[in-house]
Amino acid sequence: MLPLVMAALRTYAPYVIFPAALVIGFIGYHMEGALSDRYTPYTEKSIKESREDRRLDEILNVDATNVESVKDKRFIPKTIFLRNVSP
Repeated sequence: MLPLVMAALRTYAPYVIFPAALVIGFIGYHMEGALSDRYTPYTEKSIKESREDRRLDEILNVDATNVESVKDKRFIPKTIFLRNVSP
């Protein structure tokens, strides 16, 4: 009897699971809409403008006199394997 039940469940699984998934998704969607905060505060600057300001501040705050010596040759990789290392 168990093999017949398993065969029937395997055959008709999409017809049972799909409506159940729709009901669960419908309930979850409406619960999220009822419980979440829909207020998004207004920002004076766009994200792009704030990013540009932040990057400009980083550039301006760097000490231009504090640079590495050319004699140390730190910019030359010691081996070929260090050439294309991602940051």
